[in-house]
Amino acid sequence: MHIWNSLAEVPRDFGPCVVTLGNFDGLHRGHQEVLAQVRAEAAARGGRSVALTFDPHPAQVHRPETAPAQIMGLADKLAAMAALDLDGVLVMPYSLDFAQQTAEEFVRSVFVDGLRACAVVVGHDVRFGKGNSGDLQTMVDLGAELGFDVVVVNDEGHDRRWSSTWVREALTKGEVDTAAQVLGRNHTMSGEVVHGAARGRELGFPTANLSPDACGSIPADGVYAGWLTDAHGHRWPAAISVGSNPTFVGVSRQVEAYVIDRPEEPVEAFDLYGQHVVVEFVRRLRGMVAYTGPEALIEQMHHDVVEARTVLA
Repeated sequence: MHIWNSLAEVPRDFGPCVVTLGNFDGLHRGHQEVLAQVRAEAAARGGRSVALTFDPHPAQVHRPETAPAQIMGLADKLAAMAALDLDGVLVMPYSLDFAQQTAEEFVRSVFVDGLRACAVVVGHDVRFGKGNSGDLQTMVDLGAELGFDVVVVNDEGHDRRWSSTWVREALTKGEVDTAAQVLGRNHTMSGEVVHGAARGRELGFPTANLSPDACGSIPADGVYAGWLTDAHGHRWPAAISVGSNPTFVGVSRQVEAYVIDRPEEPVEAFDLYGQHVVVEFVRRLRGMVAYTGPEALIEQMHHDVVEARTVLA
């Protein structure tokens, strides 16, 4: 899959294209249906399938103080798009200047001149251009004028429409299994494993602590059954703790994964520090609880591991 970070990077002979646009945060099942239709239209028309997305998310530019946390980072989003067999993704840098384009200016410069679109696939609620002034009828009118077809995705037939908002709601409640149903896969976070306070190791449960700048929305505090995939592609069952660990004073909020049944030797073969890992959340086992001391916590952690192993089996 080709990835372009500006219109100037798109080859002049690339196309004709069937294009769609969106933020695609989380790349949930609704997004997947749209991209599947883009691929189908491209195949039928002898064109190339292309998605247009933005970085940063427009909400982070227009209202940074209230912008929602992103479900996944850009690199993870592009990797997920590549798995869907698109021919290309154009990542447009989003800024206040970029947002000043009228609906027609945007369509002419990006879809027509930049991507040479023969068709544009959109939903009924598509909005684009300065102040979101462009809508579906605007796109249809511009298509008739500028020479491309508009294909409208039918997203009816679901009790609730797949959406990034739904995913965020589920993660806020710790309902990672619900989030997985909307996403079509387990919710993940990815980042570097960093050194922590080593309390887990002292308790007999050494954990891989994700860096504070790890990508992906952090679900509600609690303990989860899930998986950890290391930099070498090995996927391990894990019990994942999210929170500040109220049993100990002064611990900041963190995500840490204890690999279940990890290989004991050689130890150096299982050194995760400094590795870029992916943590998958499968099911929430319990909320975060303050225990009276380390002994009670250790007993609970043994129970958590047994329950996580059962869930992941």
